[in-house]
Amino acid sequence: MSASKLISPAIESTFAAGFDWCIECVKASPYLELANELEITKAITYLKEKDLAKAIETLKGFEKKDSKVQSCAATNLSFLYFLENEVSQADKYAELAITADRYNPAALVNKGNCLFANGDYEKAREYYQEAYNVEASCTEALFNLGLAEKKLNRPELALDCFYKLQAILKNHPQVLYQIASIHETLEDKAQAIEWYMQLVSVVPTDPSVLSKLGELYDSEQDKSQAFQYHFESYRYFPSNIDIISWLGAYYIDSQFCEKAIHYFEKAAVIQPNEVKWQLMIASCYRRSGNYQQALETYKTIHKRFPENVECLKFLVRICTDLGLKDVQDYAQKLKKAEKARELKQQRANSGSRKGSGRAGSANMPGTGGSRNNSAGSESGRVDSGGNRRSANRSAGQTKPTIPDNDDSFTGSFGGAKEVDATYADPLGEAPARPKTAGRQRPQQAEDEFGDEEIGDDLLPD
Repeated sequence: MSASKLISPAIESTFAAGFDWCIECVKASPYLELANELEITKAITYLKEKDLAKAIETLKGFEKKDSKVQSCAATNLSFLYFLENEVSQADKYAELAITADRYNPAALVNKGNCLFANGDYEKAREYYQEAYNVEASCTEALFNLGLAEKKLNRPELALDCFYKLQAILKNHPQVLYQIASIHETLEDKAQAIEWYMQLVSVVPTDPSVLSKLGELYDSEQDKSQAFQYHFESYRYFPSNIDIISWLGAYYIDSQFCEKAIHYFEKAAVIQPNEVKWQLMIASCYRRSGNYQQALETYKTIHKRFPENVECLKFLVRICTDLGLKDVQDYAQKLKKAEKARELKQQRANSGSRKGSGRAGSANMPGTGGSRNNSAGSESGRVDSGGNRRSANRSAGQTKPTIPDNDDSFTGSFGGAKEVDATYADPLGEAPARPKTAGRQRPQQAEDEFGDEEIGDDLLPD
């Protein structure tokens, strides 16, 4: 048998022809029963050569053979169909293999895999347990048993399975990851970090494991270690937008805005249609004192995103601080952009009210929270400077990137409020507020933006 396996791939022009010659010789010898095993070996060789069609054809020839050979062939067929995501066919051949040989652990594992893929985790767990009871060295059954227990929200039992596997396989990456992940689920961060560290020693270039360690250290407020692992993850996989965002925010918090620019530029390349990365670059220039470069960056953003209100606000502010004549032009554009945004929000809110069929109950207390938190909930609020400003926000709108200190966010968590049906134009002429600055500024810009508290930072959500 060993001689046949050795010479078959070499004695003919193809391995299949070599196997066929050896099979004929074995059939003519007193060892006729070994011919079937050579056929199975031939099918497995087809698998190694990635010729699935020939492998399946060869294995299907054993459907009418004796039970042991039939079970072996059906097990391989079930495995093949499962890899091709044909779960029904995989289940059919798994049943056939179990019927032929009830104590075939590989067949039991295949049957459990089919049930697992169909979401029947409890039944799959039973087959994995049976396979493990038949053969205690069946690591596939033990690993899948741990996954089933994890799916059934039994982390302690799953952990026990993976600890047994760790004793058998000794530092297998998937086993180490599962142990660390379960400890993280159990909120045992110290143990999770320890097991992730063992995993990093086995696979030191895995960016997802490095980023996971960075997250755990960040949650423990160990910023230096968090930065180290996030940076290592970025080094091996520089296209992870979450890691890039974290590194940029870290440098901003550390007052190294010039270094943060490098990461936000990378993010802008990865997501060119996302305006927030461009705004962050401009904000970093502004925070580092490079107002001229910040102005140029905001102008570039405005050309590409002409309706972005945050960009226009900063353009007005920088032009005012630098005493540029463009301030009036940008102020007018800002008015138009805010007006367009308000009209769009009003149309959306009006459409949602009509769609709900409850427009007449707008002022009734205790009605649904979706309209009470709509953009019409607070249409004209008076701030500390005496100016009326709009607090219109739709229920699904996220917080603006630039915080507004005078206006609190009204989300879907508050109770029911009475809706004010009146509308006051937030862009109308506002009364002048007392001047507090030490130098004179253009009156129009003072009236429109003097009450705005624009945050200096522009961090990711």
